Amino acid sequence: MKSRKLLLCFVCVILAGFLLSCTKKSSAKEAITSAESRIYVDDVGRQVELPKKITRIIPAGPLAQIILYSIDPDMFTGLTNKWSDSAKEFIPQKYRDLPYFGQLYGGVSLNVEELAFSEPDCIIDIGEIKKTTLEDLDTLQKQTGIPSVYVVTSLQDMGKTYRVLGELLGKQERCEELAQFCETTYQRTMEIMEKVGDQKVRSLFVVGEQGLNVLAKNSYHAELIDMLTDNVAVVDNPLSKGLGNEVTMEQIALWNPDFVIFDAGSIYRDVAKMASWNEIAGIAAGRYLEVPSAPHNWMGMPPSVQRFLGMIWITAVLYPDYCDYDVQEEICKYYKLFYGCELTESQYASLTEFAFCQ
Repeated sequence: MKSRKLLLCFVCVILAGFLLSCTKKSSAKEAITSAESRIYVDDVGRQVELPKKITRIIPAGPLAQIILYSIDPDMFTGLTNKWSDSAKEFIPQKYRDLPYFGQLYGGVSLNVEELAFSEPDCIIDIGEIKKTTLEDLDTLQKQTGIPSVYVVTSLQDMGKTYRVLGELLGKQERCEELAQFCETTYQRTMEIMEKVGDQKVRSLFVVGEQGLNVLAKNSYHAELIDMLTDNVAVVDNPLSKGLGNEVTMEQIALWNPDFVIFDAGSIYRDVAKMASWNEIAGIAAGRYLEVPSAPHNWMGMPPSVQRFLGMIWITAVLYPDYCDYDVQEEICKYYKLFYGCELTESQYASLTEFAFCQ
């Protein structure tokens, strides 16, 4: 009987020691996790566990890729958007050779398996919140096992966006430099627009190979056009997508804009020979141009930080009497700061070949 009690006591001691050991190991593991990770609340209210130090990232869409590239492209484990041929002059080969995984939105499926194999610390999406953003990011995170966060941005708040990303990525000094450029440019432009007042130019932004798609007023993609002009493309359902809203030539004639901005790859070079377009006031007066687009479209296709190039350029084109800055100097400054590229005279001339009315 005594031997049984002794045996039972011995077992209890062993079990207690084992449980204590497990508890210590669990506590140690929790302590390590706590020391190496943090909880981040993104702009759609999702609580995401992230490494305390992020060194490897992947953008979830083209808009995010442009912004994140300007911070530190060496953090990329891959691309969400392929570089165009025009990027060769401005983007180093090592970044053009990164693997391509597709994108979360925009009709190009994201290859979640290949993305996960690249082992980023975090997936970052940036832009306008959609109805499904929260659900989409949750799904992406479950599919890849990679923490995924969302950062909201707009033209007005681009400086704030960079500061948020600076805290997120531990790149505060670099992001502050980018933020200040955006805020200075935006503030200067707003002061010019105050002087312009109600004399904004009636404009139309045309996209698509046939020139029958427009960036409609109050759409996310038309944010810059709406800010700088009286956007005549008023429709019932403004679409926030690259091809905007499809319209007819009859509708464009009814709007009859005084100034027409053609997206790269549209019909800019042909409209002078087309009778239907020559009936449009802006075309008849020679007040039309094509958006520079290397390595990204200056007016916001996608609507990312390169829109500040468009802000510098189109403001001076439309309202030269109010602009006291050197357009070329400011554009060269942008390319140096955001792309790490020193623009040559010939590169600038090539970029802006069709960017000024003749």
